[in-house]
Amino acid sequence: MLGSLALSGCLFGGGNNDAEISVVEDITGGSNPYLWRASLDTMESLPLVDADPLGGTIIYDWMSFDGVDNERIKATVYILDSRLRADGVKVSVFRQINQDGTWVDAAVDPATGIQLENAILSRARNLKAAEIG
Repeated sequence: MLGSLALSGCLFGGGNNDAEISVVEDITGGSNPYLWRASLDTMESLPLVDADPLGGTIIYDWMSFDGVDNERIKATVYILDSRLRADGVKVSVFRQINQDGTWVDAAVDPATGIQLENAILSRARNLKAAEIG
């Protein structure tokens, strides 16, 4: 929780102070603060289970979407680097379908995780540009 509050304050309310960013990186265990905030923003429609700023892991719970009641998804986001890099974020998506009242694992299109990673990276770049500019 402290990491999220610190990130929010730094990216949205504060100046572009390198000391602030260093403090945020310390709180998030070296995870890139822009990737962290962008992950939370991008995946905000999914219910949050756990956010570990020290480990750079954000775990979301199962969710079904309107009109698709027999299918649900969940995701885990891994922030892998302290730098804002294309390979600094990894998203794992899990999918299940309801068969006769039992949730069964189902295949996920490999492009889904990549699309989410790209959305997070795009948001992180925008956050950094707003901080610098």
